[in-house]
Amino acid sequence: MSTSPVRIGELAAEFHLNPKTLRYYESIGLLPAPGRSTSGYRQYGAADRARLHFIVQAKAVGLRLEDIAEVLQVRERGEPPCAHVRSLLDARLAEVDRHLQALTRFRAELLALRVEADVEGCGGSVCGIIERSALGRA
Repeated sequence: MSTSPVRIGELAAEFHLNPKTLRYYESIGLLPAPGRSTSGYRQYGAADRARLHFIVQAKAVGLRLEDIAEVLQVRERGEPPCAHVRSLLDARLAEVDRHLQALTRFRAELLALRVEADVEGCGGSVCGIIERSALGRA
């Protein structure tokens, strides 16, 4: 890992990102505007690399870009962001739990449909298994 300034393509490649992603992060304030070379190319340094590493890691643990921006703002105010991160993680955990419950219900409905398909057979105008299903009905 180099400590000398790198261009946007090099930094993006290091993190397996598209350069457009870095430009977007800059446009929404997640990354500060980088310095420019004399020829106008963006030049990213060690601080940019560290911040991008944090952003990538925060996304990997399930934080949204808005959440990441909040955490960075807390840190920039000189406050430790860990309490805020705990509340964000609690919210994401609750969301994951809701999704898991919905998926568990959906799995049970699909399983019941599959069992019914063995008993009832196909029939119907196209496929009675799908046409008899309560899934997808409003």
